[in-house]
Amino acid sequence: MLLVVDIGNTNITLGIFNKEYLIDTLRLTSDKNFTEKEYEILLKSLCEKYNISSCVIGSVFEELNLTIKQAVDNVFNINSLLISKHSKFGIDILLKNPETVGIDRIANAVYAKENYQLPAIIVDIGTAITFDVVSKDKIFLGGAIMPGINMQLDALSKNTSKLPKIEPKFSEKAIGNSTENAILSGVMRGIACAVEGLIKQCEIELFDKATIVATGGQCELVAEYLSRKFDFVDKAITLKGLKIFYELNKKLN
Repeated sequence: MLLVVDIGNTNITLGIFNKEYLIDTLRLTSDKNFTEKEYEILLKSLCEKYNISSCVIGSVFEELNLTIKQAVDNVFNINSLLISKHSKFGIDILLKNPETVGIDRIANAVYAKENYQLPAIIVDIGTAITFDVVSKDKIFLGGAIMPGINMQLDALSKNTSKLPKIEPKFSEKAIGNSTENAILSGVMRGIACAVEGLIKQCEIELFDKATIVATGGQCELVAEYLSRKFDFVDKAITLKGLKIFYELNKKLN
């Protein structure tokens, strides 16, 4: 079985693939204070029922790269593949500094290139909200990045004296009748408006209507307020993209 590890800013998502099928998804906390041994214990506990024979790792949290790789290698007695800027991606990247783009964004783009009608815009709603645009000619053009739900809620609490820290949840009305409801409206509905607006502006620059694919742990919270619904929701798109990277690079490992 193939273990796919997506190291994000907040969570580490583990995908277990049995041949072509994603059979389980697991999560760990991204914490640079955790030791290699602590991650080994967590990996053993979560994956003990699976016969892991290979692993690919994609990361946007560089401080954890070697810790996680070594923990994986020790637990499963393998040489895991850590995707880097030198890896094969299987897609042309039209960015000024392609080496600075997150591996997760490239993974989203390459999976969309292989599986959706183009052009496509992948909206990844996590710690940050990213928009990854793939042209009709199968080129990753770039996109947009904005603060995510929790980041916005935290900023309001930390940078004001009276606004409380609240958890993301459903906003019943645009006109909030309490401070909490006003914050929820501004953040949840505001993000939805921003998502729709950025999609519209990207399509203007594409001169075409795009396939809109949503992913990320909080995509369904935002989808509630959209007038134009996402065409597809796939929370595993990054894992599936990393699996494509594994197939392209495993002979080089």
